[in-house]
Amino acid sequence: MVEDMQVLTSPGRPAGDEPVGDSLDQDVPRFRVLLAAALGPLVTGYAVVATLLALVALTAQHAIFSAGGVLLSAGPGWLAAYQVELGIGGHPLGMLPLLPTIGVVLLVARAAAKAVRRLRCARLRHAVPLIATISGAHLLFGVLISLFSIGEPVRANFWLAAVVPAAISGLAATGGVLRRFGTPQVLVDRLDPLAFRGLRAGLLGLFALLAAGALTLTAATALSARTVSSLFEPSFGSSFGLFLLSVLYLPNAVVAAMSFVSGPGFSIGSLDVHLIGYRGGSVPGVPLLGGIPEHAASWWPVLLVLPLAVGVLVGWSVRAVDEDPAARLRVVVVAGAVVGFGCVLLGTLAGGRLGDGPFDPVSVPVGVASIVAFCWIVIPAGFVAFFAGAHAPMRPVGSLEVEDEPEAEAEAESAESGDAEPEEPEPDEDVADPAEAEETEDAEDAEDSGDSEDDEDFDAEADAELGLDQPEDEPETEAAETEDKSEDKPETPAEEPDAVTESTEDSGDAKPAEDDR
Repeated sequence: MVEDMQVLTSPGRPAGDEPVGDSLDQDVPRFRVLLAAALGPLVTGYAVVATLLALVALTAQHAIFSAGGVLLSAGPGWLAAYQVELGIGGHPLGMLPLLPTIGVVLLVARAAAKAVRRLRCARLRHAVPLIATISGAHLLFGVLISLFSIGEPVRANFWLAAVVPAAISGLAATGGVLRRFGTPQVLVDRLDPLAFRGLRAGLLGLFALLAAGALTLTAATALSARTVSSLFEPSFGSSFGLFLLSVLYLPNAVVAAMSFVSGPGFSIGSLDVHLIGYRGGSVPGVPLLGGIPEHAASWWPVLLVLPLAVGVLVGWSVRAVDEDPAARLRVVVVAGAVVGFGCVLLGTLAGGRLGDGPFDPVSVPVGVASIVAFCWIVIPAGFVAFFAGAHAPMRPVGSLEVEDEPEAEAEAESAESGDAEPEEPEPDEDVADPAEAEETEDAEDAEDSGDSEDDEDFDAEADAELGLDQPEDEPETEAAETEDKSEDKPETPAEEPDAVTESTEDSGDAKPAEDDR
C-alpha cells in the first residue's frame, strides 16, 4: 500500500504541495498568447472603425448602406487611426484625427502588458519576441490593406501602410512591457538620476501646457456658443457626423490651442492666428472650429500668464530634488528639452495636408513652438527652482573673522620657521633627543667642575695675600691636579678662553704678593 502511494505521488514535488487555485495561465500555450496579443488590437480597432462608419452611413440622408462597402472602407479608416496619409481621389489627406491614434496606442499597450503577465516573463529580454510579434502583425495587416486599396477611390502608400503601423504598435507594446517591468536596470545604472527627474518634470510641464490649451479651447467654444450651434445641420444624421468629426479631431484642436497660448499660434490655409497678430481667411464649417475669432483682440497677451504658470509649476515641483542649485537647474533644462520635443511631436501629428483646397495645409510652426515652449519652462522654472529650493546656510561675519585669524597666524609662523631652518622629519627628532640630553648633562657637569676650580684658585690667592706658609711642593701638586682634572673633563669651546684667562690673571696676582713679602 505504501509503495502504491509513493508511485502516485510526484517525485519532483512533495505530497500536499500541489498549487491551489486556477492554473489556466500555466496551461495556456505560448503560441496562443502571442497570437491573441497580436491580433486582438487589430480586430478590435478594425471593428470600432467599421462600427463608426456604419453608424454614419445609417444616420446620413440619401446614403445607401452596404455591409461590404463598410468593411472595405474600414481598412483606410484603420490606417488613418495609425496616422498613415491617405489619398482621396488624388488629393492628399494628411491631417488625421489624433483621438483614434491615442485609442489604438492604449489598446496595444494593454494587450502587451497582459501577454507579459500570462507568459510569466521573468526579464525584459524575454518580452522581445512578444513586441516583435505585435509589430510584425501590424506590418502585414497594413500591407494587406494597401494591396486591397489599389484601384479604389481611397488609397494608401504601400511603404507608409507597412512601416507606420508597425512602428507605432512596436512603441506602444514596448510601453506596455516597460509598465510591467519598470525602467530597465541598464538605463538606471548609466543615466543620471537627475535626468529621470527632469523627464518626469518635463512630462508634467507638457501635460500642463495641454491643459492650458484645453482650457483656452473650452472658453473660446463657450463664448462662441451661438456660432457653434449654427454650424450643426438640422437633420440628425448630418449633425451626428459633424459631432463625431469634432470629437475625433478634438486632440488636434487642443494642440493648436496650446500653440496659440504659448505664442506661435496655428494656421489653416490662409488663416493665421497667434497672440500678437491675425491674418483672416476661410475656416471649415466644423463645430469644433466655431471658436476661432474673426479678428484679433488687444487682451490676448494676457493669456501668456498660463504658460508662465506652467513654468512656475515645473520649478516648484523640482525645488527639493537636490540641495545644490546647479543640480536643480540641470533638472529644469532636461524638463524644458522634454517639453520642446513633445511640442515638435504633437505639432507634427496634429497638422498635415487637407486636400488641395483653401484649407490646405493645417499646420503648427513646430520649430518656433518648441523653442518658445522650452523658454517658457526653463526661465520661470529656473528662477523658482533656484530661489525656492534649499541653500547651504551662510556663516556669520564674526565667525568668519575668528576662524581666519588663527589660520593666518599659523601660516605666518610656518613661513618664518621654514625660512629660519628646514624642518626635520619626526623620526630624526626622536632619535636626536637622547643625544642632546646627554650633551646637556655633560655641559652642566663641566660647568660645576669649573666653578669648583675657581673656588680653589680664589682660596689660594687669599692665603697668599694673608701670608700663610705653604710648602714649596704644594703649588706644583695643585698644578698637577688641575692639569689632570682639565684632561678628564670635556673641553667646551665656550669655557676654554675663560680658563686660560683666569690662570693668567692668577699668576699675575701671585707674583706681586711674593715680592711684597
